[in-house]
Amino acid sequence: MSTVISNRYEFLFLFDCENGNPNGDPDAGNSPRIDPQDMRGLVSDVAIKRRIRNYVQAARGNKMPNAIFVEHASNLNTEITRAHEKTGGVPQGDKGANKDQVEKARRWMCENFYDVRTFGAVMSTGPNAGQVRGPVQIAFARSIDAILPLDLSITRMAVAEEIKGAKGAADYEKWEAEQPEDKLRTMGRKSLIPYGLFVGKGFISAHLAQQTGFSKDDLKLLFEAVLNMYEHDRSASKGVMTVRQPIYVFKHVGTDSDPEQRTRQAMLGCCPAQVLFEDVVKITQFGTDGAPRRWSDYWPGRIEIVRDNVPNGVELLELPRDMGKL
Repeated sequence: MSTVISNRYEFLFLFDCENGNPNGDPDAGNSPRIDPQDMRGLVSDVAIKRRIRNYVQAARGNKMPNAIFVEHASNLNTEITRAHEKTGGVPQGDKGANKDQVEKARRWMCENFYDVRTFGAVMSTGPNAGQVRGPVQIAFARSIDAILPLDLSITRMAVAEEIKGAKGAADYEKWEAEQPEDKLRTMGRKSLIPYGLFVGKGFISAHLAQQTGFSKDDLKLLFEAVLNMYEHDRSASKGVMTVRQPIYVFKHVGTDSDPEQRTRQAMLGCCPAQVLFEDVVKITQFGTDGAPRRWSDYWPGRIEIVRDNVPNGVELLELPRDMGKL
């Protein structure tokens, strides 16, 4: 079995969206999320984690120990109840589970569900299995430049009308035959952006990994999922979305000559995350220079990796090339 990670990590990844909606906002008619102050696009952490879960589910067959807890259209209490059944039985009566029962159920959930030991979960919604703080946290992604949300009209060459009193297909056919052809078409809307390049940032805590059992194999699977999360999530609304290689991973390894102290440094980290993100990965905005419409508008001219700015005690890895060095 793979060992639990003992290094702190931060990572930065770039992904783009061409002629699609990278993350619809339900409060704005599902139009692309934007920061209204500077019109830069946003993609929520929840949307990114959903794609990671979807990839792991597809790649590992949704089987334990890499099953997915937060599945589409599911009741979370089903698996929480199963955790109690597997570890001594569902608590009865009004008292609920005692501390020992909750801990056993919590541990079982971490051992068997990839997203619980990775992202954490609130599992006190029914039969109580406690709460888990996940070692992997992902921030809202933001586009490098302002995006242009478009709201386009589309025509659907059919309707989905519910016919009052219809008892079978024959009634629907009769209704169709009585309608003018124009009445059997309808208009719709589609929201998209022509192009946007987004920066995503993630953080991995070695201390929280000790609590959930997040291992080196889990770490490799996480980055495999990030690299491929849009390759298995194609849809007309998403347009063409791609994670652009490489992913830049900062691995904290420590500097002290004493092995024990160096291990502590590797777990706690040797540099603030924002120093790594801002001083090592330099991205130049277009500003007023025009409107970017493709990856080649940024790479390589506007993206620079300054390896001389990587501080002591930190290693810069580029994935997938350096996957074996994680």
